[in-house]
Amino acid sequence: MIATPAWPPQSTPRLFVEPALTEGELRRIDGPQGHYLASVMRLKSGDPVKLFDDATGEWLAVAAEVRKRDVTLEVREQLRVREAVPDLWLCAAPIKKGRIDWVAEKACELGVARLAPVLTRRAVVDKLNLDRLRTHMIEAAEQCGRTALPELVEPVKLAAMLKDWPAERALFFADETGGAPALEAMREHRGPAAILIGPEGGFDADERDAIRAMPLAVGITLGPRILRAETAAAAAVSLWMGAAGDW
Repeated sequence: MIATPAWPPQSTPRLFVEPALTEGELRRIDGPQGHYLASVMRLKSGDPVKLFDDATGEWLAVAAEVRKRDVTLEVREQLRVREAVPDLWLCAAPIKKGRIDWVAEKACELGVARLAPVLTRRAVVDKLNLDRLRTHMIEAAEQCGRTALPELVEPVKLAAMLKDWPAERALFFADETGGAPALEAMREHRGPAAILIGPEGGFDADERDAIRAMPLAVGITLGPRILRAETAAAAAVSLWMGAAGDW
């Protein structure tokens, strides 16, 4: 007996769209996404497309009309509701273009709920293109199957972030002067959490003292080797996700 092909197939294009989707609507896709579907994927009438909107979840749509520069899709059925996101923030000092883009991409892939850039004294970058970072997170979500995008917030100075810190949220900060083994610390402190990663030069002494003065701040170490800032961010998030049971 010939097996029935999976529907929709694994090769089905998957795109993020706004605003929220509803069953039965006709959604016009134009711009770069329309070009991608029509010219790159060579979509034909009746072909499937997966859509997600960061609000209602993921939907199956089919091509109702394909033109050179845009595609009209009919939204047929909901495939998944919006996922529950682990309550983890990644607070990271800005680093050079390309490397901070990588951090945004991996933060999305690894499942963080919020990416919060933090301005520190030794940071060599003080301005970020948030639109570019969000584009990287959208592309990562399209590829990895997320139905919820991480929240991306405006950069804030470290002192301002600490002043307004939620009382119930643990703050694990990568302390280059030494701290508790990350995995052990994360297993001991459950619930809402954040990971704070400094710049290439690390936190200065005053910043480190201010962080340590926070009631739920925990200095952590990420092993015996010196990690680049972006590597430290991905490693720490991965350890937290493992400790929290997301993996």
